[in-house]
Amino acid sequence: MSAVLCRKLFPEQKELSRKIVHIGTGPVIALAWVFQVPAELAIPIASFITITLIINHQLKLLPALEDVNRKSFGTIAYGLSITFLLIFLWPENAAAVSAGVLVMSFGDGLAGLIGRQLRSPNWLIFNQRKSLAGTLTMGLTGAFVLMLIRSISETSIYPLPLIAIVCLAVLLEQIGPWGIDNLTVPIGVSYGWLWLSN
Repeated sequence: MSAVLCRKLFPEQKELSRKIVHIGTGPVIALAWVFQVPAELAIPIASFITITLIINHQLKLLPALEDVNRKSFGTIAYGLSITFLLIFLWPENAAAVSAGVLVMSFGDGLAGLIGRQLRSPNWLIFNQRKSLAGTLTMGLTGAFVLMLIRSISETSIYPLPLIAIVCLAVLLEQIGPWGIDNLTVPIGVSYGWLWLSN
């Protein structure tokens, strides 16, 4: 709803409506963790949303989610990553799932917005423009999210492994053409969290 409203108010800002959805999705997973939503409910809902995103990508029923000036499968990849993590890690490793999704949600979402607004050195990787401002935003936001989840979940993960996970997230975001970082970042961060917190 907010994405559609944003599209009507700011029609020239095509990325903004997508980023609102992108950022707004993360807290849904955090709420599911807080309210202990069972896998039997979470997985079908995520699967249904992902199938809807695939249909929308083809038919453009909600253009606010897909109308960007580049080829991107990001919305589908995002849905697939969340569904995958729920199937394989939920609810036993809800902190890991939340880490992956929230780093993607806030880190990548804010990086996309801030990176376009601030002038800074930039470069092309796989024909995708990246900037110093966006990359720093991704790293700093990712670090903040992981430290917050570590504190809330009381997970025994030390600062050096946390930095390693942030570096992994930044790397995967850099080399994510066509929006596939929406798949690789959440999965990479979640499994990195599991591996380095044991």
